[in-house]
Amino acid sequence: MFRSRRLSRKIFVGTVPVGGDAPVSVQSMCNTDTRDAQTTLTQIRALAAAGCDIIRVAVPDMKAAESLREIVSGSPLPVVADIHFDHRLALASIASGAAAVRLNPGNLSGGEESVRLVAEAAGNAGIPIRVGANGGSVQSDLLAHGHAGALTRSVLGQCAMLEKYGFSNIKVSLKSSDVASTIEACRYFAERSDYPMHIGVTEAGTPGRGIVKSAVGIGALLLSGIGDTIRVSLTADPLEEVRAGIRILESCGLRAAEPEIVSCPTCGRTEIDLVGLAEKVEDLVASIKSSGKKIRLKKIAVMGCVVNGPGEARDADIGLAGGRGKVVLFRRGEIMGTFDPEEGFALLREEILKYTEC
Repeated sequence: MFRSRRLSRKIFVGTVPVGGDAPVSVQSMCNTDTRDAQTTLTQIRALAAAGCDIIRVAVPDMKAAESLREIVSGSPLPVVADIHFDHRLALASIASGAAAVRLNPGNLSGGEESVRLVAEAAGNAGIPIRVGANGGSVQSDLLAHGHAGALTRSVLGQCAMLEKYGFSNIKVSLKSSDVASTIEACRYFAERSDYPMHIGVTEAGTPGRGIVKSAVGIGALLLSGIGDTIRVSLTADPLEEVRAGIRILESCGLRAAEPEIVSCPTCGRTEIDLVGLAEKVEDLVASIKSSGKKIRLKKIAVMGCVVNGPGEARDADIGLAGGRGKVVLFRRGEIMGTFDPEEGFALLREEILKYTEC
């Protein structure tokens, strides 16, 4: 059951609002070498075209932190610097113009003095800090509270460290590779704090398994009203993360599909290459949208036989339905003609383009 959204405080990552009444945003992380600014920017631009809202980059050394200045300058998305251990990398990234930093205050070298310095620098720059814990980073003394309890207490402790130095421009994440633990920890935290939450299932795996785990975990939280920004963590091209994230938001009713593409499962009645045809339609729509254009259609249907379409898909603005080696093109349930599959697809494409605008 869908619940009203948890009311969290609103922060800004660059120009992107996170929390409060802001739309749930989609994030990803570059897998390029941050020290190679131009290659990283090429990937960021591709992710932006695919619908990504916020991008994170790894900062493993000072050269990467210095390269951030060029990346930030040329990026169409706000850039978050991913920091581990060395607080000097956080300070250098802030100086290079990062829109936010991701760190674990508990593992910074230099202890609380390092936390103070980073909190002061981020506060002066007016940028947020994302703090969080994942299943492999919680302190061993917290594990007595159970996995989800340890994650929650770890994050609350990290927030308290920053708050001690007057810093509250924070968003949090609690992630595990275990879906149930992730959901439990996020729900537990959501009841105890109003900080905006970055949600996801960490180390979810390759797309075949990882998208399923992420959809279950992220979807369950979103439908409970929890979550302000999401990342689908996959062992794959970051574009796959963005596409999956957008589809999860669409499936939860939190982002309009523009248009929704529906297609039926195959069965023994199917006498056309339904899988290939559906993939061609998805690729066509993705190509149009990645060029920055909008499609003024709500639903496109690709159906395998006369049982499922056009009758069952009569609410679609436009669609194709298979027959005996042929396809019928239909608009809102009305058949426009019967064609060979290639010709039918070409005509469908023409119809879609009629409703496409910049």
